[in-house]
Amino acid sequence: MSAVFVAVVAVVIVAALGGSLIAARQIIEQQAEDAALAIARTAASDPRYAEWITGHPPDPDGPVQASTEQLRRRTKALYVVVTDRRGVRYSHPNPDLVGQVVSTDPSVALSGRDAEAIERGTLGWSARGKVPLRDAEGRVVGSVSVGISLSAVQELQRGLASVMLGVGVLAVAISLLAVVWQTRRLHRITHGLELEEMADLLREHAAVLGGALEGILAVDAGGRVRLANKVVRRYLDAGVVLGQPAAASGLPPPLVELLGEGARDWPEAGRLMVLNGRILLVRRITVERHGRHLGVVLVLADRTDLDDLGRELEATRGLMDALRAQAHEYTNRLHALAGLLHLGHHDDAEDYLVKLTGAESWSRGVEDPYLNGILEAKGALASELGVELRVTDATWVEGTLVRPLDTITVIGNLLDNAVRAAARGHRRPAWVEVSLLSDEDDLVVHVIDSGDGIPPDREGDVFASGWTTKELDRSGHGLGLALARTTARHHGGDVVLQDGRGDSHGAVFQALMRTALRRTTGSRHSGLPIEESVSE
Repeated sequence: MSAVFVAVVAVVIVAALGGSLIAARQIIEQQAEDAALAIARTAASDPRYAEWITGHPPDPDGPVQASTEQLRRRTKALYVVVTDRRGVRYSHPNPDLVGQVVSTDPSVALSGRDAEAIERGTLGWSARGKVPLRDAEGRVVGSVSVGISLSAVQELQRGLASVMLGVGVLAVAISLLAVVWQTRRLHRITHGLELEEMADLLREHAAVLGGALEGILAVDAGGRVRLANKVVRRYLDAGVVLGQPAAASGLPPPLVELLGEGARDWPEAGRLMVLNGRILLVRRITVERHGRHLGVVLVLADRTDLDDLGRELEATRGLMDALRAQAHEYTNRLHALAGLLHLGHHDDAEDYLVKLTGAESWSRGVEDPYLNGILEAKGALASELGVELRVTDATWVEGTLVRPLDTITVIGNLLDNAVRAAARGHRRPAWVEVSLLSDEDDLVVHVIDSGDGIPPDREGDVFASGWTTKELDRSGHGLGLALARTTARHHGGDVVLQDGRGDSHGAVFQALMRTALRRTTGSRHSGLPIEESVSE
């Protein structure tokens, strides 16, 4: 490409130089002809010449010869020749030619018209100007011919050609330097790619971006957004302004921070982020070539559906574990009752039944099986970590869940967060207390733990929608409170931090889930104690 460009530049300069020389030669010759014509007109305007040629024969020593030679030397002309109507010379630089007929045709001037020409005469090639010589009555009595040597014109042309040639060589040299500089600049900008490679890269770029199922966001080394495909715009539900710094392009703050230099420790496998109600797996790729930093590319994959399935599976497993535990407990109780009856201890069996009907259970104030299941499952998890999960006596939930998955997501994340805080805290014994209350079709949840609480300067960061401090795992743990709040707000509710820390407890969270319950007729929680229901 560079060689072709240099050749084109050289051809253009040579052509321009040649054209300029031709045009300059024509201009110089025309100027010489005009100068010769002006000298001839000056001589013809002297009335003495008409008197001298009409009253005297040609004479090498006559007044015409003397006057024209003086004019020739003064104007540096090649010759000044005066003729009569027959074309006979009355003057000439060579006195021997005076009295002879001129070597070129004087008919144009003798007809009363001026003439300019480049002609060859006895003194060689010259630029000539010829004018008619008139007497006092205006009659043409002869002609005046003045010539300017082309050798002087050619000398001027050679000087001009030398200057133009020098300019041309300088222009070629500057062009070559410009080509070399531009070639290196293009090589640096395109990272060594040729035109064909760039065309192939552009086609591949369009094909990849158009068919990508993941969001692709890229910034250059200067931090300006250069690429955002349709998937990214759909995920963010907002326009992304290209060509602007990341902070001014409409991107959410977590992505702006991630595109900066401070996020170089981002794990290669990526992390989960909660953005615009979506759970996104975000991978950060630093682009370098030949050791030069070129920019950063973010790849965003939607994991919302996968996370929903995982949480649904987790809720189902919790329910199954709770049912299995209850079945095991009921089996043990039935075995004990059967043993008492078999041994004939009927009074003891009756007392045992009364105690069973009054026994505490997760399900005492909770009708929905999903809620019972999550409480049983989280209770078992807490126990494994040395934490006691307490359900307050004030817990009372009538009806079943309208959106079990979302509700379990909120409660499960709050309990997970509280259990981890209690297990890491310094208070012993470690405990988590939860209360659930139904308010018409709304559900209100309070969770308090025995952990160390949240420092006042970090309370504003608790619900920050952004990257998690935990490495990515299968279930997506680490999103925690951000995911809980996003899920609750999606249905008009909210999750708030009521108290960061207290003298006898850690953090206190409250969750409000709107329209989370469906009231059922004939609910088993009719307001009567269980003992009374059984006795009836």
